[in-house]
Amino acid sequence: MNKEPRLIQRYSTSQRINHWIIAITFVLLAVSGLALFHPAFYWLSHLLGGGVWTRILHPFIGVLMFACFAVFAARMFRHNLMSRQDWQWLRHMGDVLNNREDKIPAAGRYNGGQKLLFFVLIFLVLGLLLTGVVMWRSYFAFLFPIWAIRLASLLHALFAFLMICAIIVHVYAGIWVKGSVRAMTRGTVTPGWVWKHHRAWLRQLRGTTPDNK
Repeated sequence: MNKEPRLIQRYSTSQRINHWIIAITFVLLAVSGLALFHPAFYWLSHLLGGGVWTRILHPFIGVLMFACFAVFAARMFRHNLMSRQDWQWLRHMGDVLNNREDKIPAAGRYNGGQKLLFFVLIFLVLGLLLTGVVMWRSYFAFLFPIWAIRLASLLHALFAFLMICAIIVHVYAGIWVKGSVRAMTRGTVTPGWVWKHHRAWLRQLRGTTPDNK
């Protein structure tokens, strides 16, 4: 018997494409950024055609990632607004980490941890964009005093490090929660998955049609 009609759409095709563009550009930025950050990682520059091409491409790839992320964040923003229920979920983080699911409050479309990470990523991406513009010697750096460029360089490295850590958490959580990867590859999840991890969202879907625009 074909069970496909019973699946619940979590992400549309355009949302998934946007997400994977962000993921690919992030990897390219991490690789090129490390190559520019320290001589020990310079060998990574060969993945983008060498040191000169790495220096040229890094900021342009950053602009592309920011544009795609801005679109994705705008579409997901209303789904990630924090509620009292989300703060309750965060207070049960110990139960989440120890798989005590009976003690975890029902989550909506996104749980408190996902929403918190969403806003952390917005802050870090904006920080990387602004500091990157100040550092972009070919176009903007001449507009700023040297102390501003040096400060931007320091903050850019800090934001990049925190971004890498946040993405590691994001990837780990996606793998840890079985079925989450399917949501971003096929766009659908099973009702059982939704009941287990986002029960409040399933209750909402039973009375309303999900908005995947």
